[in-house]
Amino acid sequence: MKAAEDLGTALARANIALVYGGGSIGLMGQVARAVLKAGGHVTGIIPEFLMNKERMQEGVNELIVTSTMHERKTIMFERSTGFVAMPGGIGTLEELAEIATWGQLKQHAKPLIICDVAGYWSHLLAMIDHMRGEAFIRSDAQVFFHTAKTVEDIVPLYHEHCGEVLEEVPLLAVRNKL
Repeated sequence: MKAAEDLGTALARANIALVYGGGSIGLMGQVARAVLKAGGHVTGIIPEFLMNKERMQEGVNELIVTSTMHERKTIMFERSTGFVAMPGGIGTLEELAEIATWGQLKQHAKPLIICDVAGYWSHLLAMIDHMRGEAFIRSDAQVFFHTAKTVEDIVPLYHEHCGEVLEEVPLLAVRNKL
């Protein structure tokens, strides 16, 4: 939770807005609260059926309620110029795999940063290396992740790898503040 709070504060201080799933629980709820507390901008995108289950975050700058998970993810993708995967569960893993696959298929060039706090994602990163080693990820269809070992590494990695993207897509699961 401390890493999530630190990330939210760092995003707000760097004038990077947060686009996320709109809930108030878990790490992303903590990131959102920290962005808001530090004076940053938060857009929550939540499907109607999850408004009570994920306890929708109050006080966000913009709230978009969707009909389906697919609509939610589409809007999050459209409004984002980069992605950060904090430690999470199956939903986080699914979203991470989908965004990585879209990148592999050259459907976007937005940076994807894995926040490997305390080695949380180390087994996944080792599995991806294994897939490369076994030639299931070909050199012409690479999966590119940028790995941050600490929360403090995320904002510099984002700035380093989003230059071309910002010209293509002016909006950001993190987004440049307008």
